[in-house]
Amino acid sequence: MTTLGPVLLRLAQVTRTHGHGELTVHALRSVDLEVRVGELVAVMGPSGSGKSTLLNIAGGLDSPTSGTVSLADAQLSGLDLKARARLRRRSVGYVFQDFNLIPALTAAENVSLPRELDGVSTRPARVEALAALADVGIAELADRFPDELSGGQQQRVAIARALVGPRRLVLADEPTGALDSVTGEDVMRVLRARVDAGAAGLLVTHEARFAAWADRTVFLRDGVVVDSTGPRPDVEALLTLDPA
Repeated sequence: MTTLGPVLLRLAQVTRTHGHGELTVHALRSVDLEVRVGELVAVMGPSGSGKSTLLNIAGGLDSPTSGTVSLADAQLSGLDLKARARLRRRSVGYVFQDFNLIPALTAAENVSLPRELDGVSTRPARVEALAALADVGIAELADRFPDELSGGQQQRVAIARALVGPRRLVLADEPTGALDSVTGEDVMRVLRARVDAGAAGLLVTHEARFAAWADRTVFLRDGVVVDSTGPRPDVEALLTLDPA
């Protein structure tokens, strides 16, 4: 593991509620979380505990009902929609559960698109995309379209897209969910290497063997952080914790 750098991502007293009155759902409750450069943090918890909501808020895809979210020196709530989108595109790599690949683009074109939106011309953007696809073991599939790929291959394209370019924060929502165990370990190795090279990472996973790649694990239940532990968490013990 690398020596940790400054705090890149900070959530302070973040609460997210949906609905009103008796229909109010508390997705997150007063969550405090910091992720430093060189640090990979895993987030675990039961279904509905707020893990995906936490990732969406950390990446600026959603806004907290209260509390603040800061990425480097920028407070996301202080940015307008265009500025937030620009910061997210340039600084955040996001691996979605449902991949979110563009059907009309090849694997390489899907991966190079964020770099082209950054202003990188087509040829060097493709070079970067091919390197990212090679990192996740599917360089030979660069010119195939998403519907020509298996679910696991699509997942690896999505991961390559999240890691391409100088992304400072990598957010991964169950990035190994569609992969076999060997490929999942390979993907975690790539994610770990990117973090060690100077990024920060926030990983949602339900598998302890993948959380073991993290520097620490945060456990959520009912939108509340009920524990934070170092590598190789005792998941069975955490599952029995009473958040009260």
